[in-house]
Amino acid sequence: MTPRRTALAAAALFVAAPVLASCGTESGDNATDPAGDPSSSAPGNPMPTDVPAADGPVRTLNLATVMDTGSPELCVGPVAESYPPQCGGPAITNWVWDEHKQMFEQQGDVRWGTFAVTGTFDGTSVAVTDAIPGALYDPMMPTPPPTPTPGTAYPQAELDTMAEELGRNLPGAQGAYAADGHVLVDVLYDDGSLQAWADQEYGENVVIVSSMLVDVE
Repeated sequence: MTPRRTALAAAALFVAAPVLASCGTESGDNATDPAGDPSSSAPGNPMPTDVPAADGPVRTLNLATVMDTGSPELCVGPVAESYPPQCGGPAITNWVWDEHKQMFEQQGDVRWGTFAVTGTFDGTSVAVTDAIPGALYDPMMPTPPPTPTPGTAYPQAELDTMAEELGRNLPGAQGAYAADGHVLVDVLYDDGSLQAWADQEYGENVVIVSSMLVDVE
């Protein structure tokens, strides 16, 4: 066979091969494209959907507002500077205002006060074991916030978008903002799983998760 005929034969086999591969049997065993099957895609890294529960006792990182507009709540996030103030948080299951006389304010049926709170947290509510009024609170050396190393590969616009999404969707998020090449997120409580997810999703030291309820050491 001449070289020209050899090349033509090879080309014919190359063209015919995909046609033969696409043929199926009468029973319906047709070849399919795995990329078109959603179930064949690689598993992703879905965002957690629930605030984790604490295995042991926790305390507020800073003084927090106990707000009662019908049932007591623990506000560890932002508090609107109105009168009475406005805020929200996890329910407190065992709060008794009579145990904190002259340590709170009241307007109509609304009562509120500032306390350093210790208790247990099941992911949705707090059972208080100790509450020190703000007026009597003698803070120890404050817990330093995480110190991120400088710089990431993300542009500022992308960091801003990440902060907006995390502040809106991360379980227990109290606020988020982008600064110095990082996204800083305050959450109600993190047992380490939220930070681990953020590290896997965005890379280590890109998102810094800070917990407003911290484990008692």
